Amino acid sequence: MGPDKIGLGVGRRDWLHRYRVAHAAVNRCAAATLLALAALALSSPAVRAAPVIIVALGDSLTAGTGLEDPDQAFPARLQAALTGLGIDAVVHNAGVGGDTSAGGLSRLDWSLVDGADLVIVELGANDALRGLDPAATHANLDEIVRTLRERGIGVLLAGMLAPPNLGREYGEEFRAVYQRIAAERDVTYYPFFLDGVAAEEQFLQRDGMHPNPDGVGVIVERILPSVQSAIAALPE
Repeated sequence: MGPDKIGLGVGRRDWLHRYRVAHAAVNRCAAATLLALAALALSSPAVRAAPVIIVALGDSLTAGTGLEDPDQAFPARLQAALTGLGIDAVVHNAGVGGDTSAGGLSRLDWSLVDGADLVIVELGANDALRGLDPAATHANLDEIVRTLRERGIGVLLAGMLAPPNLGREYGEEFRAVYQRIAAERDVTYYPFFLDGVAAEEQFLQRDGMHPNPDGVGVIVERILPSVQSAIAALPE
């Protein structure tokens, strides 16, 4: 506050006294603030010096099958979305069209890049399309997640739903695969990778299965909070 505000309606001596009192109070407040900020800096975790390295391990839904430009695929769009939020991250596309959970497990070692911090596991759609035993899908995915956790790599498990033509019992058993692994392995869980896109013609390519660019945008938008949670859970 300036002298014209403090001195309104008071004598000069009284004004000087009030100014000095106010000035001393401001100094005490500033000193306390600096001490608090210093304590906060000492207690806060260090900011990452390098970008978060994310590997998207999946099938054609991750690979971007049918899209004209690799930049339209899920990994590239996710990296752009994270950048837009001010999160320094590099997302590697480790998607292989037609891959099953068994295929993902068999190529896990060579799909990981050096220094990977987080893996988004998006596998199982082809297991369900082939009507494979959910117990086998569980074994494969569980081994992937177990291996990653033992290596100190974070995991975001993206769930999948079985086609309704396989019956209610199969569908419930298949969905439970992901729920069980997420609970037992204590990893970030996103229940359905195609949430908001499956069966929505405007978001699918002509095959009615793979997302078009707009569909990829919906996937990224909906999974983004889970990705942020998985990143926040990573050790510094």
